[in-house]
Amino acid sequence: MQINVKLMNGAPLPKHAKPGDAGMDLTSREDVSLEPGETKMVGTGVCVEIPEGFVGLVFPRSGLGSKGVNLSNCVGVIDSGYRGEIKAPLHNNHPTHAWFEDEEHWLKRFLPNSGGAMQVSRGDRVCQLVVVPFETCECIEVGELSESSRGESGFGSSGSN
Repeated sequence: MQINVKLMNGAPLPKHAKPGDAGMDLTSREDVSLEPGETKMVGTGVCVEIPEGFVGLVFPRSGLGSKGVNLSNCVGVIDSGYRGEIKAPLHNNHPTHAWFEDEEHWLKRFLPNSGGAMQVSRGDRVCQLVVVPFETCECIEVGELSESSRGESGFGSSGSN
């Protein structure tokens, strides 16, 4: 499948880093400093024309995540009608404070830049675009849902004994 891409500000064409990779890397178009707990929208310089019946999903990169920087919205959705620049809402997950226990009581101490400001440079890979097909659904209200083996068992139910 081919996707039409418009590049801005000298952005590189999105591409798969290795054969068989699902995601195409997108890079930052600017130098950004993220203080602990801070979120900033970072442009990628990439606009795409996702075909009808497909959606572009923007995921964080594990390399940045291991350093404490993720997408603040976890996964971005690029609908087929959107033609603007893909932006990455980068968030520095390092704490802005920490708790310490001494012998007598708990102390909350503000630690400026605990974990430190994170630097993202122009050209750094900041997120990845995965294009997948989807089905449009029509919701129909019903009084009851059909039975299933799982029923209403929720979070963690498959791992409990």
